[in-house]
Amino acid sequence: MSAYRRPAGLNDALGRLSAEPHRIIAGGTDVFPAAAAAVGWGRPGIDHPGRAPILDITAIEALSHIRRFPDRVEIGALVTWTEAIESDLPAWFDGVRQAAREVGGRQIQNRGTLAGNLCNASPAADGVPALLALDARVRLRRRGGSRDVPLESFITGNRRTCLRPEELMTTIVIPSPAPGARSTFLKLGARRYLVISIAMVAAGLEVRDGRIRGARIAVGACSEVARRLTRLEARLEGTRPEDAPGGVREEDFASLSPLNDVRASAAYRRHGARVLVTRALGALVHGEGAAR
Repeated sequence: MSAYRRPAGLNDALGRLSAEPHRIIAGGTDVFPAAAAAVGWGRPGIDHPGRAPILDITAIEALSHIRRFPDRVEIGALVTWTEAIESDLPAWFDGVRQAAREVGGRQIQNRGTLAGNLCNASPAADGVPALLALDARVRLRRRGGSRDVPLESFITGNRRTCLRPEELMTTIVIPSPAPGARSTFLKLGARRYLVISIAMVAAGLEVRDGRIRGARIAVGACSEVARRLTRLEARLEGTRPEDAPGGVREEDFASLSPLNDVRASAAYRRHGARVLVTRALGALVHGEGAAR
């Protein structure tokens, strides 16, 4: 049986990580199903003797916060999807709330955390594009220091991140946009709920004096890592919001590398992403921040 540790304080957790690598658990909604599947298929699971010890961080109260500052919002590593849904954060977070409602069922939303979703680094992780569209960065703590990493640099591949063995993600940091900024999230799947994405899109717009002064558009499940559509974002800058949906072009999706798999063909994913981006921008233009 692998060792199990549940520290009550952050310093204790960081000290243990500095001494040896651990498997970190917050909600456990990714780790335990993966372990059960591994055992079912005859592969070493979470209790395999060769596995690193488990570090359960759920008792660290300092990681359970949502804090608002004039220039940013900080979301602790233990904040659940349900807490994000029920938060009083402004309309800029509508896309995150919408993504939260798409994560599994109610039980998963009650246990799973935003930070855990990022660390799991699945190409179909609902939280990644929603937070990319908010210019999120993550704070990685280690004993004696910390570093802030842009989310787009944190996830490096399928189930891979730049998190070092001695580090713990403690906080998701979202900069404050201009007043009135809005975001939204749309997902395409084979059914309405409890489904892995075929494609998903998050978009955020800042509008001042009748012009777009900040566009952030991210696509997930269409590449190994969710991607911002920087070419489209740049072209929308300074344009009228009502023109945004009609400005989406095929070449804006050239950076994507969708797969052919059992859920959809690469061509269908790419087409679906374009349709979702157009719909998301239309929803924001018409004030439907939490489009469904």
